[in-house]
Amino acid sequence: MSLFYEVTPELMTGNTLIDSEHKQLFQAVNQLMDACSKGKGREQVMQTAQFLRQYVDKHFQNEEQLQIRYNYPGHPAHKQFHNGYKQKLNETMQNLINEGPTVKTLGDLNQVVGVLVSHIRVEDKKLAQYIRDAR
Repeated sequence: MSLFYEVTPELMTGNTLIDSEHKQLFQAVNQLMDACSKGKGREQVMQTAQFLRQYVDKHFQNEEQLQIRYNYPGHPAHKQFHNGYKQKLNETMQNLINEGPTVKTLGDLNQVVGVLVSHIRVEDKKLAQYIRDAR
């Protein structure tokens, strides 16, 4: 299977913790997409939903702790994004659980992941650069 999502050089922040956690996210989403392509999506949905909820809480907490430690000026906006994203992800995953892996629910999940990819590409890279410059 080729990956649907992967941490490419343009998405690498240079922060080992952040990058490794991003890889875990993409791996979980890819496993769900792969299961769906094989007609086994319903079996994988709950596992992926539980992982994503735990992952997002842990990952965003780690990022926010780094922001506080380094007095990152973008912390309030970054935290606001995180809070809104968690809410949207939870809604999307609940719809996926309730309706099953339909074209619509998987499209919604792809859209939510796409938002996170854009966030990584811009905001997480800014954060990682700020941390490198602060050291």
